Amino acid sequence: MPTQKFMPNDDAGKVKLMEHLVSHLPGYATIFEIGSTDMDALKADAVNFNLALTMHHQAQSYAHNWTAYKNLLRDGGTGNTDWPTLPKADENLSPVALPGIIPRLSVLVAGIKAHKNYTEAIGQDLWLIGAHITSEPGSWKPVLSSRNNAGHPVICWTKGQAAAIEFWADRNDGNGFAFFTINTEPDTVDTTPLPDKGAGVNWRYKAIYRLHDEQVGQWSDVMSIAVGG
Repeated sequence: MPTQKFMPNDDAGKVKLMEHLVSHLPGYATIFEIGSTDMDALKADAVNFNLALTMHHQAQSYAHNWTAYKNLLRDGGTGNTDWPTLPKADENLSPVALPGIIPRLSVLVAGIKAHKNYTEAIGQDLWLIGAHITSEPGSWKPVLSSRNNAGHPVICWTKGQAAAIEFWADRNDGNGFAFFTINTEPDTVDTTPLPDKGAGVNWRYKAIYRLHDEQVGQWSDVMSIAVGG
């Protein structure tokens, strides 16, 4: 079953992941051959990134407080008339991290996952495996695109969690949509004889996913492709 990316999208989540690794990775440092220098660098990255995020939030709050104070001076009213307090960072942090904290973290994680001693259980413990992506087959809907191969349409699609895909085609012959084919692997080439050159027409396609030999989900949007032009 596919999983989401392990790396959180938001900065707060990234800080939480790094702090988790700082506390849990030392228990695996020997089997993954991670030295004290790399562990110290990870800890410094976590501390400094957490500080940067904290100071960023405080700076935003500081700016908001100055806006409120400025408006109070200008317009009058009730509120705190004290000057906003300037946020202060801890001046004793050491060592200072170099730029590129998340790229360094990604390299570290890639090395762990590529190591011969890595297991899925360890990945779960270190939060290096994202949550499983689950979706109901009833919500599946193919998304079609196209390219050309020697004049023949090539219908491009992705398989996802489906077993196969079923295509129907309307070749502008007055018969409307009719069953075309079932494929288990992308992409799908329509090798039907093309119209005479210069007698260009539009062929239309629609598709639906299959699971356990049955149609599931929703039909794709109809895609029109010019052929024989």
